[in-house]
Amino acid sequence: MKGFAELFSRLDQERGTNAKVAAMAAYFRIVDPAEGAWAVYFLSGRRIKRLIGPVQLRQWLAEASELPDWLVEETHQHVGDLAETIALLLTDPIHRAEPDTRTLADWVEEEILVLRTQDDETRRQRVTHAWARLDEDGRFLYSKLLTGALRVGVSQTLVERALARATDQPRPVIAHRLMGQWTPTAAFFQGLFEARSSHEDATRPYPFFLAHPLEGDPADSLGEIGDWQIEWKWDGIRAQLVRRADGIHLWSRGEALITETFPELTAGAAWLPPDTVLDGEILAWNEDGVMPFAQLQRRLGRKRVTQRFMNEVPVRLLAYDLLEAEGEDIRERPLDARRAALERLLTDPEPPLALSPQVNVSDWPSLSARRDESRSRGVEGLMLKRRDAAYGTGRPRGPWWKWKLNPLTLDAILVYAQPGHGRRANLYTDYSFALPDGDRLVPIAKAYSGLDDPTIRRLDRWIRHHTRERFGPVRAVEPIQVFELAFEGIAPSNRHKSGVALRFPRIARWREDIGPEDADTLTQARALLP
Repeated sequence: MKGFAELFSRLDQERGTNAKVAAMAAYFRIVDPAEGAWAVYFLSGRRIKRLIGPVQLRQWLAEASELPDWLVEETHQHVGDLAETIALLLTDPIHRAEPDTRTLADWVEEEILVLRTQDDETRRQRVTHAWARLDEDGRFLYSKLLTGALRVGVSQTLVERALARATDQPRPVIAHRLMGQWTPTAAFFQGLFEARSSHEDATRPYPFFLAHPLEGDPADSLGEIGDWQIEWKWDGIRAQLVRRADGIHLWSRGEALITETFPELTAGAAWLPPDTVLDGEILAWNEDGVMPFAQLQRRLGRKRVTQRFMNEVPVRLLAYDLLEAEGEDIRERPLDARRAALERLLTDPEPPLALSPQVNVSDWPSLSARRDESRSRGVEGLMLKRRDAAYGTGRPRGPWWKWKLNPLTLDAILVYAQPGHGRRANLYTDYSFALPDGDRLVPIAKAYSGLDDPTIRRLDRWIRHHTRERFGPVRAVEPIQVFELAFEGIAPSNRHKSGVALRFPRIARWREDIGPEDADTLTQARALLP
């Protein structure tokens, strides 16, 4: 535990990516394999499901610290992060019979996961005893793990780079081994160091290749248009379909196995030869073509999908790349060759499997005109992929670009704010916005990205001085500040009071030049509905 806590602290303090990679690589080289497996699990963004709620933890903290409940509550609101509040309010142990030398794996398996089956009193005793044995850094980390809120300031890419350096394996190999569902065991961690791991899982997807956003005119930066394969940028769920002899496995880009969510795709792709891997997009699709993403969202998270619901929200997989054919990994072949092989494979596909069409134009101005059709087609813009490019790992700059439409915008009023996470846990960085609807304000969206650090700190000071009410960590503020929100799309929604839902809302700018009387209205927002 101490070793991982020290690494966590160092990663939180380091700002340079190379320094973070070096720190993780040094840790991975010497760590106990069982601890290393859990460390990779948490560093790669995976979490343990929350075991204890914040209300109980605050009650136990008040008892352990011998402080009144109101003071613990006020301190939590001021600090903004419960784990940090616990770490600060409890004192470090002065005398120990012997130092606690247990590893991160020991703590997770012996002190955290066992809480799932215990009653509240036993949980209270174990948690408060653990707090008493740990120093400030250990208490913080342990409490984060308890609440399922551990976030580390490193990306999956940095973890892959660090493991590649520590194991002397190519990063694509490490990336593939970290994909999908795996159990954090010592054997798994040791398998990362093997040239040919016995723990490779044939049902896993390959690491997804991602595109950079293209700013400006492609004619100014991308050369000849004939060097690029052009497709529509679909607004769906990126997925890989892995066909093996034992069946079909469907994976989302978020590394979730979604096979059971879309049973018609599994059945419809059964004719594919074994050892085939397709990359594509899952879309809600009816006889009129692509449906809004909000309809596709209705399919997500369902444990049981009935035939009636499949008829109501039918789906289609549009394939746009072939990653494996007849058991051969063909990602290193140029895109032109992979596309030709994909077209031969899908010469006459049957729904719900289809080939993603290309957009054929002769020059950049013509392509710009086609891009302007995107919103009416129900797509986000265009994808531009170099014809000679291999299918890589991560998001390298150059081979793939996404040329999206300019976002839709609304001027909305800030109504609520709450603290962020990690290094922003002491700042109000998560905001809720509303639009006027007659004499009332109706919430329209939440957003937490788009402002730079100086602006966030200035807004944080304003929020603290203009709070009207408090609801736990949330503050209701005077509704006088207007922000321009940018978003990719808007759709009807029965789950929101406004009756609409915004797609990927973010803050474009703080409109200090206008007042709340100049904000857009809910009627204007509804006028944007397709």
